[in-house]
Formats: sequence, structure tokens, C-alpha cells
Amino acid sequence: MSFSIKQSALATCMDVSSSLVQKRPPLAICRSSFLPSLNLQNSPKRANLSVSKPLHISSIESIGKEKKPLIQCKAYEADKSQPIEAAGEVKTDAAKRVKIGIYFATWWALNVVFNIYNKKVLNAYPYPWLTSTLSLACGSLMMLISWATRIAEAPKTDFEFWKTLFPVAVAHTIGHVAATVSMSKVAVSFTHIIKSGEPAFSVLVSRFLLGETFPPSVYLSLVPIIGGCALAAVTELNFNMIGFMGAMISNLAFVFRNIFSKKGMKGKSVSGMNYYACLSLLSLAILTPFAIAVEGPQMWAAGWQTAVSQIGPQFIWWVAAQSIFYHLYNQVSYMSLDEISPLTFSIGNTMKRISVIVSSIIIFHTPVQPINALGAAIAILGTFLYSQITRHMDKYLVWIVHMYLVCLPLEDLFCSDKVYGISF
Repeated sequence: MSFSIKQSALATCMDVSSSLVQKRPPLAICRSSFLPSLNLQNSPKRANLSVSKPLHISSIESIGKEKKPLIQCKAYEADKSQPIEAAGEVKTDAAKRVKIGIYFATWWALNVVFNIYNKKVLNAYPYPWLTSTLSLACGSLMMLISWATRIAEAPKTDFEFWKTLFPVAVAHTIGHVAATVSMSKVAVSFTHIIKSGEPAFSVLVSRFLLGETFPPSVYLSLVPIIGGCALAAVTELNFNMIGFMGAMISNLAFVFRNIFSKKGMKGKSVSGMNYYACLSLLSLAILTPFAIAVEGPQMWAAGWQTAVSQIGPQFIWWVAAQSIFYHLYNQVSYMSLDEISPLTFSIGNTMKRISVIVSSIIIFHTPVQPINALGAAIAILGTFLYSQITRHMDKYLVWIVHMYLVCLPLEDLFCSDKVYGISF
């Protein structure tokens, strides 16, 4: 089959192409674009296509581009009710959940080891300010070596970053020292029972300082948390007011640290690991002069000689272990904070206390009364209810919206000027 185009068509094609193509033969363009070379000489039939009207081309740029089909077909996996693209998103979400789960398990395990060694050190060396300082110094030294040896990429920071980090470092320093002071005065299990009330502080701070609102079920879930903590405190055999207040101050300080950390990490190119490393450096600079003023080198030296003489060289390993594991568990927790919200972080921080409480009672043979154990169980149960309510809060909201739409009159749903774009 052969094609022929009259001169008027060729003239029109040359006029249009001359404005868009630089000095190319118009006839060659027309042939390359519209007249593919077909070798059909052996065909018995010949047909001539005559175009009597001028050809008009709206846009040469659109030539060769594929048009989107009116009907789109999506491939589905076998025996699945969702497209392959949606299945990929589900797998990505599942992988993220597994990653967060590994972070949480590692975080809790490292925290248990830290609390054991920390309590051993404080029993033999009751200087919580120096112990807190050594923990921050060890972590800072570890990260500086990692940056210098290129094991970890050094963060790119500026003055604005450190300015934003300063309130986080202040809150972190207060919470760290307060918790260490608490554990130096009371049992580890009692400190963590009181610190399990952190969700209550998180909700109250978010409500009255940040203006966030929560449904009544969230506030009701705080009742067993507060009640259980109070019952455990009243029935504690070795109750100490300094230890109790230290745990309470630590709760409040760490809630502010988590909130400020999440805000400071938004829009920053610093990862969670490097963020905590910078936090340790700044907290160390803040804490060191206060530790020297409160306790002092003379008390530290005298206490160190006493501890080494009583425990032996093993005491040095205890100090090193509590400092190393403190940095590691906090570093992993900040890697988790990279992926979750401050509220979820507080929930995970509270649930980890179950393993800390149980392990410390077993290792240190802490005497526990039945009423004291009941208070701890109530507080933990309240924390579980709180975590369940906050976890499904979005689902409840979607369910309420769904029921609202179902109850709407049909004429409102199908009215042309109302469009509801909510998918379930």
C-alpha cells in the first residue's frame, strides 16, 4: 500500500514545522513523522490516499507521546483483594513495624542491664551527681571517637540547631539526675513504679501547656495509673521522700524532653543517633559544674577509695558498664523516637518498666508486700489501657465519621454540591 499527499498538505506541514524545528528539511520531517517507509511492492493491490484539505498540527511536542487510556487495569496478586502497589505499601508498613519492634526490644534489654549496674554502683558509691556525669561523659566520648574514625557520619549542625537543642538538654539533664538520685535512695522497682506514671504527666502537659485535647476515655485511663502509683508509694517498705520526689521530677522532665526532642528533630537532617550524641555533649556541659558544686572532687575521691576497697577492681567494671549501657539504651530509644510520636514513645517507655521492675526484684531480692504488688499491677494495667485507647484513637475517630455519614440522608450524600472524600 502506498500513500501520497498533495502539495497543499506538504506546504502546510512545512509552515508549521519551520517555527519549531531549526533548519531541517520539512519534507524529511513529514516523511519521518507521518510516512513510514513501507516496502509493499509485491502487494497485488495498491491504494492511493489523497488528502485534499490542508493538514493542521496542534502541537509537534505531543507527537509520539502516549495517551493515557480511558480504562486503567491494575494487576492483583493471586488470592489477594488488593493491587500489587497496595501490597507493596502493606509490606513496607509491616517492615517498619518490625523495625520499631526490634528497637523497642533492644531498648528495653539495654535498660534492664543499665539499671542493674547503676544500682550496684550507687549502693557502693552513693554519689548520683558524679554517676550521672560519668554516664554522659562516656556516651559523649564514644560518639566523638565514632565521628573521628568515620564509623558514624558526623552531623552537620549550626547555631540554630544548638539553640533549639538547649531546652531539650536542660530537661534531659534534670530528668537524668533526678532519676539517679531517686535510685540512690530507694529500690529500683519503686523508682520505676513511680516513673510508670509518665503518661499522666504527658497528657497533662499536652493538655494545659500545648493545648491538645483528648477524649474522656484517655483521662479515665489515667485514674488507675495515678491510683496504682499512689498505692505502691504508700505501702513501700523503704519509702523515702527524696527518692519519691526524684522519680516525680524525672517524669515531668522526660516528658518535656520527649516533646521538645520531637519538635527539634522535625525538618533536621540529624538522625536520632547523632541527635542524642549532641544532646549528651550539651547535657554534659550543663551538668558538670553543678555536679562539682553539689558533691565535689574531695567527696568523690574519698568515696572511690572506699568502694574499691570494699568491692575490689570489679567496681571499676560496674562504673564502666553502667555508663556504656546508659548511652546505648538512650541511643536506641532516640532511634525509635525517629519513627514514632512522643506519646507512643512515652507508652513504650512505660511498658519497658515491667521488665525492669521484675528483674530488679529478682536480682536484688527486694521485699514486696502483696498490697504493694497490687498497686504496681494496677498502675501497669492502667498504662496498658491507656496505650490501647491512644493506639486506637484514630480508628475510633474514623468509625464516628463513618457512622455520621451513614446516618446522613441519601439526598445529602448524592447532592451534587457536596462531596465526601473519606475512604474506609
